[in-house]
Amino acid sequence: MAWRDVKKKVKRQFSEILEIPGEVMLDLPKIVLVGNLQVFLENHRGITEYTPELVRIAVGEGEIEIVGEGLQLRSILPEEMCVEGRIDSIVFLGGKL
Repeated sequence: MAWRDVKKKVKRQFSEILEIPGEVMLDLPKIVLVGNLQVFLENHRGITEYTPELVRIAVGEGEIEIVGEGLQLRSILPEEMCVEGRIDSIVFLGGKL
């Protein structure tokens, strides 16, 4: 088992013992989908691609791709953002999320 995997396992166990949310302890993104009209994303690392049909967002160990129509970045803060429009799909790219 690689050192990185051991480190994640230990963090996950501490998270459970201390009752700390996984997204905080493990550097995981938190996604809230409101119908197919809004996506709230916490714990991001910035936008890597943006068009009205595609928003690609860097997260801890990969990217999240949002595909749809009329996509707009409603708000962008250092740790959270909101994407609005007609959401067709959300895909995790790379890494182990």
